[in-house]
Amino acid sequence: MTDGNDLEGRAALVTGASRGIGAAIAKELAALGATVFLVGRNRTALGNTAQRIAAAGGKAETFCCDVTSLDEVHHLAEHVRQRCGQLYVLVNNAGLGNFSTPLHEMPPEQFDSILNTNLRAVYYMIREFAPGMMAAKAGHIINISSIASKNALRNGAAYAASKWGLNGLSVSVAEELRDYGVRVSIICPGSTETSLSPHEGKRTDRMLQPEDIAHVVRALVTQTTQSFISEVVIRPTRKP
Repeated sequence: MTDGNDLEGRAALVTGASRGIGAAIAKELAALGATVFLVGRNRTALGNTAQRIAAAGGKAETFCCDVTSLDEVHHLAEHVRQRCGQLYVLVNNAGLGNFSTPLHEMPPEQFDSILNTNLRAVYYMIREFAPGMMAAKAGHIINISSIASKNALRNGAAYAASKWGLNGLSVSVAEELRDYGVRVSIICPGSTETSLSPHEGKRTDRMLQPEDIAHVVRALVTQTTQSFISEVVIRPTRKP
């Protein structure tokens, strides 16, 4: 790990990179010089993100993967290791939510899908990539949580539960990895203009933009080596 403001020669990986927050983060990391692995399930959308990065002079590769599948995540990790050897930045951004169904009316399979995507998948990714970071004594793991991990969320209990769980996982694994020079951070965005975020009754012109979260990621990965930012809560300046 070196001090500095770029990731030249480093490899980064962003899940949920086909659009929204994930795509914005991938573009920011590529602008810092990283080769960015764009991970998601929509090959066409991933390709569009990669094209935008290439047009801006950055480097990106796409990999279709269901991050809720341990086998697929293992194949992803093997691919990354073959292509670049060591991953330096891992951004767990893939997310799923339902903001219109009371918990007692939610089908069990939908509850499982939300928890598997938002929480179990992060465990799978850390399980595959943390050992390499530990061996290299360098790396950043950034988990995209939500302000819903701190506030009550009517009709969004499953989503809130997954993000509260993600926060607990993150701060605990940070303690497990900090002695190896691996830094783990949480970002908790407020209302953000994406296809996932609920928009009903909100002014989209006041909502956070994906680039606002990407800016925070830039700050985290360029932090000097003697410190790390463990959690960032980011809110719109004015309530939407």
